[in-house]
Amino acid sequence: MSKNKAQIFHFDLYGKREDKYNFLNENTLASVQWTALQPDEPNFFFVNKNMQGKEEYEKGFKVDELFNVNTSGIKTHDDGNLVSFIPFTEKNQRYSYRPFDVRFINYDLQKVQRHRFSVMKHMLQQNISLNTCRQQSTFDFQHIFISNCLVDMCEVSLQTKETTYSFPLYLYPESGGQQSIEQTTERLPNLNIKIVNEIASKIGFTFTNEKETTENTFAPIDILDYIYAVLHSPTYREQYKEFLKIDFPRVPYPKDADTFWQLVKLGGAIRQIHLLESPVVEQYITQYPKDGDNVVGKPRFVSTLLNARGKVYINDTQYFDNVPQVAWEFYIGGYQPAQKWLKDRKDRTLEFEDILHYQKIIVALTETDRLMKEIDKIEVE
Repeated sequence: MSKNKAQIFHFDLYGKREDKYNFLNENTLASVQWTALQPDEPNFFFVNKNMQGKEEYEKGFKVDELFNVNTSGIKTHDDGNLVSFIPFTEKNQRYSYRPFDVRFINYDLQKVQRHRFSVMKHMLQQNISLNTCRQQSTFDFQHIFISNCLVDMCEVSLQTKETTYSFPLYLYPESGGQQSIEQTTERLPNLNIKIVNEIASKIGFTFTNEKETTENTFAPIDILDYIYAVLHSPTYREQYKEFLKIDFPRVPYPKDADTFWQLVKLGGAIRQIHLLESPVVEQYITQYPKDGDNVVGKPRFVSTLLNARGKVYINDTQYFDNVPQVAWEFYIGGYQPAQKWLKDRKDRTLEFEDILHYQKIIVALTETDRLMKEIDKIEVE
């Protein structure tokens, strides 16, 4: 069997349908200006890819190699009946449906078709999961979020296009049955100890299963925050965008302790903001000045041309004022949360807590943008 590769040629044609037809009518296979491709293992792409930096990128660790256990998110196949804005009366669990949109799921394993319980059971207790995608077909990499509850398979990814995977930080022991002497009742880090030890050697600190106040130690949450910071670096996303689109993201090992802790601090700040646990999100920068029925119609942003801010109208008369345009347009995964959250509530009445929640989202997105710029001031390997 011949091991010689076939010759592959590529040509892109953009424009309106009529222009494409005209081009095809006026050209032949011989007259098209083809580009010769050199597809490489293991992907054999049939388009041009800028693979510069591949060797450096692959020195980092993949998130699916760091986290021993992961799963794609839950898919109910019946969201209309099993997912709700309000709690269910039984088998009720918090459900990270979309960015900043925690709903409730009737987590009945007989009803939820793809419940992912073997992994998601660890998210029914105190835990955090890093959520990302294996591939991006519609966007460059911006597919990273955090959750402290069950996770939907489209949390950060467009339905049918991509899939959200959940990586729990901790694994809990089985609670049923008789416990053997070797078993532990403590939760354990869901981390590859070989990679953890390599990180420890880079920064000169001792790893502990839980966060301690002891000097010269680091914990699982620090590793998660470090990853969260790196994957929110605009420069890192741009530099390695081709690689970040084709598989689970890789993260460089920290070059030293100082850089590690700087990134941990910033990543931790974004994590707490995304979980809406940071007091920062309650320092509102927007107002909701008009009385009305609070029913969401067709949301729209109207720029005031003042400090790149504007009004977000939820209906003809009511609006959130002083909304930064960067927050309105900000992407997490395949969604613009400031828009998606409102669109998903079309024809619903916003309660007082909803109005406050939306204002927290605007702060969170604005702060995320600011913190990403701070991350970019730190040299990521």
